[in-house]
Amino acid sequence: MPDYNFRQYHYRSINAANEAERADINQELKALYDALTDAEKTVFNAQLQQFLTTEYGRLRTDYESINGADGLN
Repeated sequence: MPDYNFRQYHYRSINAANEAERADINQELKALYDALTDAEKTVFNAQLQQFLTTEYGRLRTDYESINGADGLN
């Protein structure tokens, strides 16, 4: 099963010099997806969902540690 390494795309996008570079990275990811078979798209989507869930959880934990668990501090 291929590993699509969404973290690599994410970090490249974060560190993009400008919006044009970020758009190029997004287009690269879209082109990769478009070139996949239906079975590969299923794996891609599952890995993307896992990555987003993990990243959201990490960001939420970071946010809560900075602002307090209730978000009011």
